[in-house]
Amino acid sequence: MAKENHTIKSEFILTGFTDHPELKTLLFVVFLTVFLITIVGNLGLVILISKEHRLHTPMYIFLGNLALVDSCCACAVTPKMLRNFFSKNRMISFYECMAQFYFLCTVETADCFLLAAMAYDRYVAICKPLQYHTMMSKKLCIQMTTGAYIAGNLHSMIHVGLLFRLNFCGSNHINHFYCDILPLYRLSCVDPYVNELVLFIFSGSVQVFTIGSVLISYIYILLSIFKMKSKNGRVKAFSTCASHFLSVSLFYGSLFFMYIRPNLLEEGDKDIPAAILFTEVVPLLNPFIYSLRNKEVITILRKILKKEKSQKSLKQMMSTIH
Repeated sequence: MAKENHTIKSEFILTGFTDHPELKTLLFVVFLTVFLITIVGNLGLVILISKEHRLHTPMYIFLGNLALVDSCCACAVTPKMLRNFFSKNRMISFYECMAQFYFLCTVETADCFLLAAMAYDRYVAICKPLQYHTMMSKKLCIQMTTGAYIAGNLHSMIHVGLLFRLNFCGSNHINHFYCDILPLYRLSCVDPYVNELVLFIFSGSVQVFTIGSVLISYIYILLSIFKMKSKNGRVKAFSTCASHFLSVSLFYGSLFFMYIRPNLLEEGDKDIPAAILFTEVVPLLNPFIYSLRNKEVITILRKILKKEKSQKSLKQMMSTIH
């Protein structure tokens, strides 16, 4: 009996989105396009920020790390999902399953803290511009970024560690397109009450702390915007603030719906839309929301493109002469 209680499934099957063959090609093309745009947009932003010294400021350091985290999120989920659209073997090993969830949980938790750090940075820049360089020092920026990754790793280690106390002795079909923690709870033959309680406490704490930081920062930002005398300045600041807040709302809203709502284990059919939102849609939108609306980034991109164009023209002229 003791031996049976410690039996662990060595493999799971990811059921994915649909079993209808006519939809698979369309979904494959859509998600492949989303994945490519996400990777190019986010990694392009990381390279631009790392190479351009003018962007080595706290705001862009946080933005670069956010773009890196979004790329990692897409890489953790999408390749396996795309493969499973046409693969007859949708198996994922137990340890591969644990690794996928660990990686995803780490980057999503880091994402939460980076968004909070970015909101605080904007609060200091708008509300206390004269103290910006002292309050947002390089040391503090590095500490906040490092803290986000440490918190992400610790958070995921707790949940993955607790998954090993569960026993998967029944069905091995995971009703999802990636290996998430809630579908695993539903497959467990052991009561996952402890796991669910820890998930609620830790995920809830992370979200309450980071959402609270974001909301407080934006409240002060809005109060400062309303005090501005220039109408154009108010419109510009409010537009930027609103677009950032939209991205934050989509990300936190989908996470909250996934992991903090009541009756988590009874409503498995509601997981997939929220999961698509925070693993596919938000990483796709972030480069556009945070960068393409930023004049400094656009100006630097134009200069780089002009430089490359002129260099190309010069090479063509030299080749014609020779």
